[in-house]
Formats: sequence, C-alpha cells, structure tokens
Amino acid sequence: MKGSLDQKLKNEIKALIIESCELDIELSQIDDDCPLFSPKSDLGLDSIDALQISIAIQNTYGIAIRDSKQMRRVVKSVNTFADFLQPE
Repeated sequence: MKGSLDQKLKNEIKALIIESCELDIELSQIDDDCPLFSPKSDLGLDSIDALQISIAIQNTYGIAIRDSKQMRRVVKSVNTFADFLQPE
C-alpha cells in the first residue's frame, strides 16, 4: 500500500515530527497535505527541525537522507514523507 494511503504510517510520521521537534500539539493538528516547511505552515519548523527530523528518520527507519534537496522533497508534507518511506 502506498504510504499516503496508510493512516497508521502517517500517524507514526506525525508523532516522529512532534517528538523530534518538541512540538506541543496533537497528531490531528498536522494536516496530511499541509507544507511542513513553509510560511503557510502552522508548525513553524526551521532548518534545525529538518535536521532533527532527518536524524529521527535514520534512527527510526534506518534510512539516511544526505542530500538536502531530497530531504526538502521528502518532508514537503506528511503524505510525501509517507510515500517516500512506503512507495508501494
């Protein structure tokens, strides 16, 4: 199943973002399609948060994203993140 269709995986990603960035919000406050790093985002994430998310991805899923352009594409939204982790 494609990651963006897997609600359990998307909730895991949201929990990873909340924990690694030390956000004081609920899973339901992160929209699946909302840009995570953007002035339009309510999360207020920055480059330090991106680094923390990258480390959490590596620790949780064993995947290292070393290219900053790829990282920006992967963490564009929860859905893009999920599709990266689970493409099929």
